[in-house]
Amino acid sequence: MPATVINAVLVLLGSVIGLLFRGRIPERFTQLITCALSLCVLVIGVDAALSGSDTLCVIVCLVVGAVLGEALDIERRLDGVGDFLKAKLASRGGENSRFTEGFVNASVLFCVGAMAINGALEAGLNHNWSILVSKGVIDGVTSISFAAAMGVGVAFSIIPLVIYQGGLTLLAAAIGPYLSPELVAQMSAVGGCVIIGIAVNMMGIRQERIRVGNLLPAIFLPALYLPLSHALAGLF
Repeated sequence: MPATVINAVLVLLGSVIGLLFRGRIPERFTQLITCALSLCVLVIGVDAALSGSDTLCVIVCLVVGAVLGEALDIERRLDGVGDFLKAKLASRGGENSRFTEGFVNASVLFCVGAMAINGALEAGLNHNWSILVSKGVIDGVTSISFAAAMGVGVAFSIIPLVIYQGGLTLLAAAIGPYLSPELVAQMSAVGGCVIIGIAVNMMGIRQERIRVGNLLPAIFLPALYLPLSHALAGLF
């Protein structure tokens, strides 16, 4: 939960900066900062990916998780949630339309994504804040340009951010004591690979973005893989 609070504070700070320096911040500064942050995200992902001791578990879970994610089309469904919110809220015209646009767009961007989910799980299970704090810095930089373009509504996106992301963290912390250290380590390793995918997208290395949302099921598959692998090992 503290990591989510830090995330919210950074978004609020970025929104204030965006409002104060509206039209005065060159785009090249935000672009370079985003590139630097993507390198930090990459390092965090690699560090988490190396935390597991069973490489085969990571490979199998990622492959099976990718198949499940593609079959369920999770990435498109996550985008659909954002489109639904925009259609319902941003369509209200009038003098508050710009406020609503900033609030909805920022809320969707900061809440709906693999980094929010994986970061909340990591914070709740391992008390590791690094992913959410890094996400907070990225969100803070993004909120500068958002607030400069769409106004104060961006700052109010911290309300759904705290409820959604904080709720996931508390839920993960509640179930954490019932999970074995081996399972938590392997979930973190698989999640680290997903974070690497996010970093690759941020860097724009691939022409076609990696659909990291479709990789989310892989994070939970070690809960099935490990008992199965142990049972099979006991037969031989």
